[in-house]
Amino acid sequence: MTDVGLFGPRTVTWHLHGDPTMWLAGICSLFLQALHPRAVAAVVQNSRFQEDPIGRLRRTSDFVGVSTYGTTAKAGAAAERVRHVHRTLSARDPRTGEPIRLDDPDLLLWVHCAEVATFAEVVRRAGFPLSDAQHDRYFTEQRRSAELVGLDPQQVPGSRAEVADYFEHVRPELARTQDSDVVVRFLHRPFTSPQLRPLNLGYLPIGHLAYSLLPDWAPRLHGKRALPAAVATAGARAFRAVGRAVPDRVRYRFPSGHVLAAVERLGDEVFPSAKALAEL
Repeated sequence: MTDVGLFGPRTVTWHLHGDPTMWLAGICSLFLQALHPRAVAAVVQNSRFQEDPIGRLRRTSDFVGVSTYGTTAKAGAAAERVRHVHRTLSARDPRTGEPIRLDDPDLLLWVHCAEVATFAEVVRRAGFPLSDAQHDRYFTEQRRSAELVGLDPQQVPGSRAEVADYFEHVRPELARTQDSDVVVRFLHRPFTSPQLRPLNLGYLPIGHLAYSLLPDWAPRLHGKRALPAAVATAGARAFRAVGRAVPDRVRYRFPSGHVLAAVERLGDEVFPSAKALAEL
């Protein structure tokens, strides 16, 4: 029997993660993640993202791609690499001096919830026809991703209501810090080398659009003004329309080709699409 991986084409995850708006959603989730002081300190102290912006963003998208569309073995191998990094690296809380473990379940849960909540909300806001029931189902499915990085899936929010309760609980811990400012600047202008710096002119509107798709309380914490909500929604819908106009076999070639590999394994009928999701 052909291995469909952790999710497969009969899941919400399969089709939602194939939407072109996931590019915006991924950047937006990084803005949100940066508001957790210990989580962002661990990133800033251990990552070379400022020296290798393209590589850092690609590695993040690659893990989502392989865990969604790769075989079970490939998803497991990618997860083991992530868990190994988390086990071997550490950081220090700049506020208290206390050590930070990257495999701290509280930090892993924050990153997971910030990612999946943002993915679903941004893609839905851009026009992906996701029903409330499918939105709940997506969060339930994403417990599999949480388990990959070492979380107990039964302790992970599995519905919109549970995700909302989680954010209500964690928001008092969130704050703007020097480290979050570093990330916000980077995500608006990621290209720092003299050769690549001109690319910031073209990227900046995309970065700020992604920032403006945060929940309304998050830009207030960051202290940087977002676009008006209606403008951000219109921008996300335009971004999605442009992405959908690109032929599937071209669009899914980037950044890592995991969708095309899944199609080669399973057949053309498994291309992600909102129409296919509606027919499930």
